[in-house]
Amino acid sequence: MATVPVYPTKEEAALIAAAEELMVKTMARYDPSHDAFHVQRVRRTALRLARIISETLPENKRPDLLTVELSALLHDILDKKYVSAEEAADPYAFFRPLFEKAASDSELDLVKDGRARLIARIVDNVSWSTEKKLIAAGKIDQWYRDCIELHCVQDADRLDAIGAFGVLRCAAYSAAVNQPLHTPGDDPAHDSSAIQHFHDKLLHIKDRLKTVPGKELAEKRHKMMLDFLHAIDDEYDVRS
Repeated sequence: MATVPVYPTKEEAALIAAAEELMVKTMARYDPSHDAFHVQRVRRTALRLARIISETLPENKRPDLLTVELSALLHDILDKKYVSAEEAADPYAFFRPLFEKAASDSELDLVKDGRARLIARIVDNVSWSTEKKLIAAGKIDQWYRDCIELHCVQDADRLDAIGAFGVLRCAAYSAAVNQPLHTPGDDPAHDSSAIQHFHDKLLHIKDRLKTVPGKELAEKRHKMMLDFLHAIDDEYDVRS
């Protein structure tokens, strides 16, 4: 019987810990909608999706768990809502010192084996807005369609934008940027309200997920959002 590789190895665990330390330090500057706790949820969900998917695939087709975990941990550090376009322009250059330090401390060299560049590419492509731009420009390529590691992190990130945590995070971000939670339909601020964000984006997430287990997790969360919006309408329509 073949031996199942242990994940993470000691060397992998050390790199994961370094990435987590960088993430926690960086995310402390952001608001609660994009904090370290959000990243930890994405990390756990992405790994869960990857492990479920791995059960259905031959060994040489399974997602690389280290790539998935590191991409999840690093995915929001260069979020353009919090850093300039110039800072976010080259994720590979930004994260390369992290990988080079790991290589100098051990035999785990993600720069040499190509995974560092793959992780940076995933970080650069994980967001909903990036995908919208690629679709609009007709630039979705075969890598984007086929990269399971990308899909696990994308789905995990998007799953945290819907359901109960999605409601909390939407309200938290609206508060952080001083946008209204809800307005009458004819109010000039209506389009920037938290509730309108559900209709513009969050209710569409379920149908844009890429992994089978991700789609299954989305069903309950999507229903929760529909129930929440129904409650908002009921409470808002109270007549004096």
